[in-house]
Amino acid sequence: MVRMKMRKTCAALTTLTLLVPPLLSASTSAVPDPPAPQLVILDTDIGDDIDDAFALALVLKSPELKPLGITTEFGDTELRARLLDRYLKAVAETEIPVAAGTPTPHNNVFTQAPYARREPERQHADAVEFLLAEIRAHPGQITLICIGPLFNLQAAIARDPATFRKLKRVVMMGGSIYRGYGSGKPGAASQPPSTEWNILCDPAGARALLASGVPVFMMPLDSTQIRLTQPELGKILSHGSPLTDQLALLYHQWTGADAFRMPTLFDPVAVAYAIRPDLCPVQPLHLEVDDHGFTRPGPGEPNVQVCLKSDEPGFVDLLLSRILTDAAR
Repeated sequence: MVRMKMRKTCAALTTLTLLVPPLLSASTSAVPDPPAPQLVILDTDIGDDIDDAFALALVLKSPELKPLGITTEFGDTELRARLLDRYLKAVAETEIPVAAGTPTPHNNVFTQAPYARREPERQHADAVEFLLAEIRAHPGQITLICIGPLFNLQAAIARDPATFRKLKRVVMMGGSIYRGYGSGKPGAASQPPSTEWNILCDPAGARALLASGVPVFMMPLDSTQIRLTQPELGKILSHGSPLTDQLALLYHQWTGADAFRMPTLFDPVAVAYAIRPDLCPVQPLHLEVDDHGFTRPGPGEPNVQVCLKSDEPGFVDLLLSRILTDAAR
């Protein structure tokens, strides 16, 4: 009788033991997977100012983003594409496609053209068709980060507005709502609204975007005039990784003989918003864009979400933590 009770007890324990692993497995599988990276396309006029190069560095070092491609804007778009080819090759990111936008008239200085000319010429895909093809392939999933004038977007909207509306959102650097250029300099008083460069170059493109039906998140001069300190810039330029070496080369071409000129990091704020929206809280506004490039708030249904003040220390911490790490994305 005792033996029979022992056998029953052993059988019960064996059954319980067999049941435990599935319970543990179920508990383990309940841990949520990390979110999939956002699909992004970067639209840039890289090569004039230096902030586009920093914005691209932040894209490449952010695991939250999966770049589907980079499109070039404004002026000599093929030379800008060659700059990107060299940059991406140097940091072992050659699987990211580069497409060239339609060239436009320009009278600004392409400061980093010597860097670009060292890369062999090749034919790049058409940026507008590339953009539309990617939207068709990933409807409702792509964040388009725009850090230059908006000619490619204007052309895409004109060519296929229904497809363009399938973007998830546009995050852009552009506009000036209440603060103009110069407001970000240490000790400087707030300046009145300016005609910000990206909007000034193509006001019609900005109007087309705001009327497109795609959610637009704007980082204007009010929140993007962020400057690194000299020690912070020195850390980046002396870091010695393949990525920071490219930033150092492009930085020195941008400065020319003006040693240690401090960049204003307008464009990386748009990338930072795509990663960490808490760093640049937005509010709904209705904006009108006039032919002179002013972006004026006024009455009407909101057509854009605008960041009027960013967390500047938080942004700098994010930028440095990403750029100064040698870990792969």
